[in-house]
Amino acid sequence: MMGETAADRVVWSVTGAEALPFLQGLVSNDVLRLAKAPGLVWAALLTPQGKYLADFLIGRLADGGLVIDIKDSLAAATLRRLGMYRLRADVQITPSPLTAQRGLGAAPEGALPDPRHPALGWRLYSPDAGAAPAIDWDAIRVAHVIPESGVDLTEETYLLEAGFERLHGVDFRKGCYVGQEVTARMKHKTELRKGLVRVRVEGAAPVGTDIVTSEGKPAGTLYTQSGGHGIAHLRLDRAEGDLRAGDAVLRWEAEGV
Repeated sequence: MMGETAADRVVWSVTGAEALPFLQGLVSNDVLRLAKAPGLVWAALLTPQGKYLADFLIGRLADGGLVIDIKDSLAAATLRRLGMYRLRADVQITPSPLTAQRGLGAAPEGALPDPRHPALGWRLYSPDAGAAPAIDWDAIRVAHVIPESGVDLTEETYLLEAGFERLHGVDFRKGCYVGQEVTARMKHKTELRKGLVRVRVEGAAPVGTDIVTSEGKPAGTLYTQSGGHGIAHLRLDRAEGDLRAGDAVLRWEAEGV
């Protein structure tokens, strides 16, 4: 069985005796679990101020190989930043000959379940290219409020506002990583007042369009849209009633935070 080629993803090979401990000290999730068995972990790399820089899937394959699966538009900058942290650690990150495939339904041998949500199916890392894209992944993401790298996630994003806890992208027991202090403080000491939610959309507006209330007050930003719904980052105290994003009319569906 063949999956679709994830054409906008880059796959890196991660090698070296300190590969997992190196990543463990940098990213938002617990990757040491991959030492025990094949699997995928979704994690983010943050600034010291707790804001988003990049997110990616870290996978241990059946043959023991370790890979990073990352959006192509984030790849170069993320590789440079990881290199800054590497210092003398025994870890090498190099281009992989494998292609990222993804699919729904029965998974082929060697495929791994997407850790974010069952609706995202499985991913397979293969030397062969997959089939041409046919699945409406945007519709799936909007239905379950699953943010996409470089679309719904920006340099102003905080993980908890973007649903990383609900989507298994952050671990609060793993110990220190870059941006951990701010993320933990948001978890334990504050009530979220903003976040990614699903909205009903009448009309259309470009990704990144500002959202305003009926009184013209800033309320958030509209991102991915599909099938009359969308993902929006909203101020929850201004989310009730009709909202506007350009020519589109929005209404919060009260899910996704």
